[in-house]
Amino acid sequence: MIEVLVVDDDVRVARVNAAYVEKVPGFHVAGEAHNAAEALCRLGALPRLDLVLMDHYLPDDTGLAVVQEMRRRGHQTDVIMVTAARDVSTVQAAMRHGALQYLVKPFAFAGLRAKLEAYAELRRTLDGGGEAEQAEIDRIFGALSAPWEPGLPKGHSPSTAELVRQSLMSADGPLSAQEIAERTGLSRQTAQRYLKLLERAGRALLTLKYGDAGRPEHRYVWATRA
Repeated sequence: MIEVLVVDDDVRVARVNAAYVEKVPGFHVAGEAHNAAEALCRLGALPRLDLVLMDHYLPDDTGLAVVQEMRRRGHQTDVIMVTAARDVSTVQAAMRHGALQYLVKPFAFAGLRAKLEAYAELRRTLDGGGEAEQAEIDRIFGALSAPWEPGLPKGHSPSTAELVRQSLMSADGPLSAQEIAERTGLSRQTAQRYLKLLERAGRALLTLKYGDAGRPEHRYVWATRA
C-alpha cells in the first residue's frame, strides 16, 4: 500500500480528499494535517510515509515552505501539490522544490485519481532499480504524463481530447484557445470546451493575460510542464 498524508487547512476538504484517496486501489491514508506545523510533526511521527498531498495555503505557512523544510530535514517523501494556487510562479516553485504533480482545486474525483494512478505507475517503473537505457528513462519520465482519461462527458471525443492534450504538452508556454485551434485544426469553440475539461480534471492550469483594455485572455498550460 502507498501511505499518504493529506494536508489541507480546511478539515472538511481534507476529509473529502482522504476519502478520494481511499477509493483508489493501492492507496491508504496514513494521516491528516491542517497546518504547516502539524504537517511537519506528522512527517516525523508516522513510521512510514510515501506521498504527501500538500495544500499551499496553510494558516501558519505555505505548503511550499513545508516542502522546503521537509527536504532540509532529510525527508524524501514524494509530494503532489493539491491547491487553489493557479499562478505559474507557484507552479514553477513547486517543480523546483521537487513536487511530482500539481492538481488545482476544485477538482472531481477523476482528477485526483488520474494523478494517483500516474504516481503508482511511476513507483512500479522505479521498483526494478539498477541502470536504465534511454527507452526506460523515457518511460520513467512519461509515467507522470499518462494519457488523459477522466471519463469524458457524453458527446466528447477521446481523440479530440488527446489532440488538445498533446498540443499543450508540446508547447513552450501557455496557449489560448485560438492558438490551440490553429495548431490542431479545431474550431476555437471546440478547443475552449476541451481546455475547460482539462482544467477541471486538474491536467491544465488556467492563467490570465491582461492587455491594454478589455477582458483578460484565458491561457492554459499543461499542469506537469508549467
